Amino acid sequence: MNPNVLPSDRIAVAGVIDPDAYAASTVTSAWIAMSVFDNIMAVIQAGTLGASATLDAKLEQASDDTGTGAKDITGKAITQLTQAGADSDKQAIINCRSDELDLENSFTHVRLSMTIGTANSDAGAIVLGMDARYQPADQAASIDEVVA
Repeated sequence: MNPNVLPSDRIAVAGVIDPDAYAASTVTSAWIAMSVFDNIMAVIQAGTLGASATLDAKLEQASDDTGTGAKDITGKAITQLTQAGADSDKQAIINCRSDELDLENSFTHVRLSMTIGTANSDAGAIVLGMDARYQPADQAASIDEVVA
């Protein structure tokens, strides 16, 4: 362990879904190039879910940063969070390695897709890129400050 290497040099905020009160809809992060990272970890955050609300989240893959050929990554979806199941103020994590993409068909990018169903709900998410191939890892454009 090198004490001169900051955790933010090794782990980057690669994508975000801003925490907000969302109407029933689907919101997504930007596309993340998996050529930059060996692994990503999506942390989904359910705030207060509205009456009868549901929250689903999954990782999708595409062959470029515009979403060409977008499709789900098999096995990379959470069990639905529900207001009825007392899942307000809970979190869920989805891990993904770069080799879990459909590499044979040139899928190179990943994004997080989060669907709020039935009622307005507070939610947000962050996708962390880990094991950057070149360090320090670049942070998402929305990162305003990194304090050493």
